[in-house]
Amino acid sequence: MPKTSARLLSLLSLLQARRDWPGALLAERLDVSPRTVRRDVDRLRELGYPVVAMKGPDGGYRLDAGTELPPLLFDDEQAVALAVALQIATTTGAGIEEAAARALNTVRQVLPARLRHRVDTLRVTAVDRPAIRPEPQVDSDVLMAIGAAVHGREVLRFDYSPVSGPVRATAGTPEGCEGTPATPPGSAAPSGAAAPPAPPRGTPPQTPRHSDPPPPRRVEPHHLVTWGRRWYLVAWDLDRDDWRTFRADRITPRTPTGPRFPPRELPGGSVAAFITARFRGIGATQGPDGVGGWPCRGEVILALPAAEVLRHTREGIVEELGPDRCRVVLGSWSWPGLAAAIGRFDADIEVIGPPELASAFAHLATRYAAAGQPRAAPNP
Repeated sequence: MPKTSARLLSLLSLLQARRDWPGALLAERLDVSPRTVRRDVDRLRELGYPVVAMKGPDGGYRLDAGTELPPLLFDDEQAVALAVALQIATTTGAGIEEAAARALNTVRQVLPARLRHRVDTLRVTAVDRPAIRPEPQVDSDVLMAIGAAVHGREVLRFDYSPVSGPVRATAGTPEGCEGTPATPPGSAAPSGAAAPPAPPRGTPPQTPRHSDPPPPRRVEPHHLVTWGRRWYLVAWDLDRDDWRTFRADRITPRTPTGPRFPPRELPGGSVAAFITARFRGIGATQGPDGVGGWPCRGEVILALPAAEVLRHTREGIVEELGPDRCRVVLGSWSWPGLAAAIGRFDADIEVIGPPELASAFAHLATRYAAAGQPRAAPNP
């Protein structure tokens, strides 16, 4: 490679590494004179790279954004990371699967042989979990519109469509995302709540009245997050004066956006704490970290080595008490759900507390015993 071309690539790599470069520092890193740096910058501009000169006592240069995407220079780790990220882009639910596949093919064609071999040996097959119905896809334009409003801190107006088709409750997915999480799996209805009375037999079905469409929602968008292959918008609802979480696949943004707003402090201190608390069906101020954030939390002693229990415990506390005993603290949506989760370890259990967990074990024991009884054969 000619010396000038090699120096141009080195200059481009330096300009991509940081935002601003003093001219004297660039000359020192490239071991050339400031005049040579100026000539090389002019050559990069002729190739389409928008290098901006900065005024000041020392002067300097910055690689700015242009109207077209110029050729980029990646180091080995960046190139491999980009290829792997494009392979798993099909699991994002953002509707960019085809574009990601084309981008991966483009990147692979220009990779050096040594990097192409590394990428080819790290082929990732993205497999989604089987589902009764396919997960909703989000239009990439919708995500871009939401993201632009979040970045610009501009009030977002949008139409929010209702859930179409039968709602299937899924653990960790609050279908009632507009501020009040759905009832967790396994929990009972509120005491005193009664189902609406059924209409008398023979009463003709009532035809729903056509009503005006609801007005658009007005929110201060703060975060665009993903959870379980779904996209959600965390925002302050201006009409309801509360924090709400909206599913992005049900959002149809309206234009133009509203005025700018000052950022608010999110409950829980971070978006991770807030969204985790909402998906667990608790208040964000209850401390969603660890097992303390679950509505139900219990402590038991299992007749198993701590290392064996720890391999199958995603969240919780496991403390070794001996070669074949350990203390386990876990949380769950409900007491029966917590008892069932502990029972899957297939070991002797000593309940430390609370009494609700012991009652849940007794309840499940009665139910399981009845299920294990042989059923009488039906009369012919």
